[in-house]
Amino acid sequence: METQLISAGFPYPTLPLSYIRPEPERPKLSEVEDYYSAPVIDLGCSDPKFLAQQISQACQEHGFFQVTNHGVSIETTEKMLKMANEFFDLPVEEKMKYYSNDPSKTVRLSTSSNLHKEKVHNWRDYLRLHCYPLDKYVKEWPTNPPPFKEIVGDYCTDIRQLGLRLEEAISESLGLDKDYINKTLGEQGQHMAINYYPPCPEPELTYGLPAHTDPNTLTILLQDAEVAGLQVFKDGKWLAVKPYPNALVVNIGDKLQVRSLLCLRYFRIKSST
Repeated sequence: METQLISAGFPYPTLPLSYIRPEPERPKLSEVEDYYSAPVIDLGCSDPKFLAQQISQACQEHGFFQVTNHGVSIETTEKMLKMANEFFDLPVEEKMKYYSNDPSKTVRLSTSSNLHKEKVHNWRDYLRLHCYPLDKYVKEWPTNPPPFKEIVGDYCTDIRQLGLRLEEAISESLGLDKDYINKTLGEQGQHMAINYYPPCPEPELTYGLPAHTDPNTLTILLQDAEVAGLQVFKDGKWLAVKPYPNALVVNIGDKLQVRSLLCLRYFRIKSST
């Protein structure tokens, strides 16, 4: 199969067959509701007990939350979004310098999820980068657009600090010392996926990404404020998460979910002895 980045532009008024999902698996867009009760947590809160309570409730009842006053400046997030658009607007020949189907590569441009093995493709391209330690990986990153390394590097640095801060807050929400999660997980890596979802000619027939959980510890998501593409499954319904002004979305990954359950089990056993 010839590689086709959808960011190169598909010359079709309708979806190619390879992107059309079987009818039972298609998105039911008319049934998706707006998520009005999605939690928004102010990390600038001066009451640590109240903050821990909010995070605990959000993690238990929703599995994700949005954060404001998170320490990543508006200037940094705006530059990051602009840089993402500029990269995917590059000529195909320039972008293809980074194309690979090898998941072990630390810099990799690809499309869908597993283009040569999956039966139905996802409507997305993505650039995946290893980000920590930054000085180890940044030299491999794209040099075009010219400010890519500086802008994306600044964003990655701020996001890592936020991630470590969130792990401390989640530890405290579990009644643990704030450094508990950081210590038990040890030196943690960091990856970034810059996902690009161009306009789709028939969005009722396919997905950008199908239903999934994240296998990592935390996912911190910067949404495009103009298009609400993120959905979560709660109480038997798919709900659309509307971007909150200047907020970042925090999703609890499988690794942290398992770790927190083990912590709770340990403390229940300990308290009974």
